[in-house]
Amino acid sequence: MMILLVACLAVVVAKVPLPMETKVYIRREHSLIKPFTSTNMDVPMWDYSGHTIVSNSEVRLVPDHQSKEGRIWNTIPMMTPNWEILMQFKVHGSGRTLYGDGFALWYTKENGITPGPVFGGKNYFNGMGIFFDTYSNHNGEHTHGHPYVSAVIHNGTQNYDHDMDGTHNEVAGCQSSFRGQNHETFVSVKYINKVLSVHLDVRGKNKWTKCFEVKNVILPVGYHLGLSASTGQLADNHDVVMLKTYEVDLVEGQTFDAVRDAALVPSADGEADRPHVHSDKGKKHEQSTAVSALWIIFYVFAALVIGLAVIAVAILVWQKREEDKKRKRFY
Repeated sequence: MMILLVACLAVVVAKVPLPMETKVYIRREHSLIKPFTSTNMDVPMWDYSGHTIVSNSEVRLVPDHQSKEGRIWNTIPMMTPNWEILMQFKVHGSGRTLYGDGFALWYTKENGITPGPVFGGKNYFNGMGIFFDTYSNHNGEHTHGHPYVSAVIHNGTQNYDHDMDGTHNEVAGCQSSFRGQNHETFVSVKYINKVLSVHLDVRGKNKWTKCFEVKNVILPVGYHLGLSASTGQLADNHDVVMLKTYEVDLVEGQTFDAVRDAALVPSADGEADRPHVHSDKGKKHEQSTAVSALWIIFYVFAALVIGLAVIAVAILVWQKREEDKKRKRFY
């Protein structure tokens, strides 16, 4: 009986959805809820550009075509110190083994409607990016599996090296198989009292998995929410079906001052920025290529020497046998 009771409780716990914080209030001015467009095809309180297409049912950041980029940005700054974002999305396309590149959820000082190299968004950004990366751009020291979800927090002075997957300056991340599912994926991004956490429901069964949690994260108020995506030689559809932003009440002991908190500099106590190793990687690659070429030359030379030696021995053996045959005829 006890075993049966424990099993039943386990099933109940597994089906419990991700708990919402107490005392939350939806902020519609920072949300994308169907229908997305107005009568004149604008998205109220949001601007979009590039190859982004907005319909009543979805926001397609970029289509499944090569060399596309697009973005949509909230025009109203968020003055909420504690918040939660619940987003429903789907990344899919015709590619079975090769696809890319991914998309980003932004919280930045800039109203980043201008294009850029970071999943269609601006480099040297000031704020936070949650990156949903579907393609590995390098196989080096900091490689990880893909698709991959990561958080990067910059203060406007750091470079995001997309060719190195940004692994030298991410705060935290996790591998997640959100791409190519037959259903939409849900992600929850919470920022409450300097704690940033990300949970995912990839299977569409209301079962949430923690991706990461980082403490001592500093994000100012007054920044803008945004979404962007890009494709290169590889492509995918990057669709956002819903984005809801919730305001969460202050927790016990937390204070809020709009002027003070707007002047904060974005930072985090996660993994420190690693040195930019792009050029070193190129040098190592060149050195490795040179060494490989030398070994190839050595092997070819050794094979030629061995081949010539075998031929020489064969000739000597043949000559010896011929001489023996002549001697036998003479006697």
